[in-house]
Amino acid sequence: MPIRIPDALPATAALEHENIFVMTEYRALHQDIRPLRVLILNLMPTKIATETQIMRKLSNTPLQIEVELLRTESHDAKNVSAQHLETFYRTFDEVRYDHFDGLIITGAPVEQLDFEDVDYWDELERIMDWSQENVHSTLHICWGAQAGLYHHYGIQKYELPRKLSGVYEHRLVKRSSPLVRGFDDRFFAVHSRYTEVREQDVQACDELEIVAVSDEAGLYIVKSRDSRQFFVFGHPEYDTDTLRLEYERDLERGIDPEIPVNYFPNNDPAQEPLNTWCSQAQLLYTNWLNYYVYQTTPYDIRLAGRLARAQAGLV
Repeated sequence: MPIRIPDALPATAALEHENIFVMTEYRALHQDIRPLRVLILNLMPTKIATETQIMRKLSNTPLQIEVELLRTESHDAKNVSAQHLETFYRTFDEVRYDHFDGLIITGAPVEQLDFEDVDYWDELERIMDWSQENVHSTLHICWGAQAGLYHHYGIQKYELPRKLSGVYEHRLVKRSSPLVRGFDDRFFAVHSRYTEVREQDVQACDELEIVAVSDEAGLYIVKSRDSRQFFVFGHPEYDTDTLRLEYERDLERGIDPEIPVNYFPNNDPAQEPLNTWCSQAQLLYTNWLNYYVYQTTPYDIRLAGRLARAQAGLV
């Protein structure tokens, strides 16, 4: 897929090295086509790594996608240069009058805080409210999924007795959902979190439906019945070595972490991990873009969000 991102973004070189077609801004401007506009609200501290991971997943359909990056103004990012943020990221004030076909809200390492204690919570709530009128479909990842369920449906998160970290087997609950079209009956997915949303709380909400779960890790995919909100409690974007880097970081901090489950061969951190989740992760992003963004978004981008709410009788 021709993924359209700024020429100088660090992810550009990484994706081109992997033989992923990255369309230059010059070439994109000379094509007579409306690209899908996807906004990524990147809340992860490892911003450049996360940018690259998600853009890699967006890069496997014939659609042209114009990606824009969004940051919070109310949080001072310490793990990326101010120049990178100023060059490649926009603020909410800069996009609030725009419309987007898709929005991705990433995870963030703030799970053990109450939502209201997160320094950018008020700003995030404004963005999520804005998305109802200005975004056609939103994909929430990990803590972003927990935050979205709490904000939109009042569903709480709960602290786990230990960090959930590893690669877990999952099963489909709603096999007919186009979001999991092509998934195996049993598939693996990555989780890395300290908190959970409980299955019974989601089941009690008539506006939501469960798509996939794990007997060990709990909920994996939840969606709204109107197919505008998607909540993924794992990290399908993670690279092969991401869990290892997190494990080594926690060791250095003296946290004494448990070895990620089903990740290192023979449970031995000295061995190279095997990636057993990449295919389903790619399908997840591709299916979301195809069935819930491209096939249903209005051609007039100014109607994105508004049209869906009108069709649902919400305006």
